Order: sequence, then C-alpha cells, then structure tokens
Amino acid sequence: MEPFRVHSGLVAPMDRENVDTDAIIPKQFLKSIKKSGFGPNLFDEWRYLDHGEPGQDPASRRPNPDFVLNQPRYRGASILLARKNFGCGSSREHAPWALQQFGFRAILAPSYADIFFNNCFKNGLLPIVLSEFQMSSLFDETAAFVGYRLTIDLERQVVVRPGGEAIAFEVEPFRKYCLLGGYDDIALTLQHAEKIKTFEAERLLKQPWLAATIR
Repeated sequence: MEPFRVHSGLVAPMDRENVDTDAIIPKQFLKSIKKSGFGPNLFDEWRYLDHGEPGQDPASRRPNPDFVLNQPRYRGASILLARKNFGCGSSREHAPWALQQFGFRAILAPSYADIFFNNCFKNGLLPIVLSEFQMSSLFDETAAFVGYRLTIDLERQVVVRPGGEAIAFEVEPFRKYCLLGGYDDIALTLQHAEKIKTFEAERLLKQPWLAATIR
C-alpha cells in the first residue's frame, strides 16, 4: 500500500448526498476476481451515456459531457469533495478500489457510511470528515477557481487551502500510523514474520504430525 504523508492535488466536487457504492462501482463490474482494473468504471452509469460491461474498451464508450469528472477542468483530480453519507449502500470493497485506481488519494465529506469509511483506510485512501459548513465553503471555492488545489498533511492532520489557511481534521491514531507507513493488513502481519516462523517451527517440533499431508 502506498504511504500517505503529504499530498497536494487538484480538487473535484461530487455535489450529491447519499452517493452509494453501486453508483461508485456498479454491480456488473464485481464479477472480476482481480483487485485491479476498476478505475475506468468509477461512477460508470454517470460517466457514460451507454451501458457498461466488464472488458469494454473505455475509448469505445460514449462519455457524458455533463458529468463532473468528464469536464476538462477536473481531469486529473486526486482529491474528491463529497456530501454527507458518502459510500452508503452495499459493503463492496471495490468502491474504494475504484476511487483509488481512478487516481483519488483522499475524500473530504461531512460523513460516510461506516463500512466504506473503514475500507478506505484499509486500501490507502484517506477519508477526511469536515463540517458541512467547511465543506460548503470548499465546494464554493472549487467552483469559483479553475485548477483549485488543496494540500493534505496527514502528519499535521490539516487540509491546507491555496492561501495557506489550515483546516484541522481528526484521524484515529492507529489508522494514521498505517497510512503514514503504507501498512495494509498483510503488511502489518508481516511485521511479525520472524515471530510467526519461530512459533510454527516450535509447533511442528511438539506436534510433528501436523506437517503430514493427506493423500
């Protein structure tokens, strides 16, 4: 997992409440058994005018020119502004996968669905909670200024506006530790690899029949 320390990026506004995970990555794309390749189908039913299916070439699709992420001013955005209850609906982990693989590193919103919120941290995507007043101000500034960018400093726990004003945010210490170090669940486990090897070796000495294979 890529560490998250300080990130500066272009901001895109998703000015909708209750955006559910089926909108983030529609159900037909969950057929894949891989953990990659979901970025082209992020917000698929909103980004395209035609129905999408797994394996289609995005270049052959008909993009919706009115959808925010298709507008030239927001291309390459890596910070997403959202409204309350972002990521509601089903618990599919594919939703943060799709957001991250599209290029987003962080989301700012007043609130999130719990499972989506947890899944973001497990996949290196930083979900920041700000007040509705703060979010409305950021939405207004993003609309007013083409190329609007923010800097997110996880170590200091601040979102920095272009003029230098810092907005503080809270993050649970263990989640912060994992993001700063780039540790997913597997990486956390591998930090104890030597202890695990020692335990397994001692266990087999005491219970050697566990090493036998069934034929």
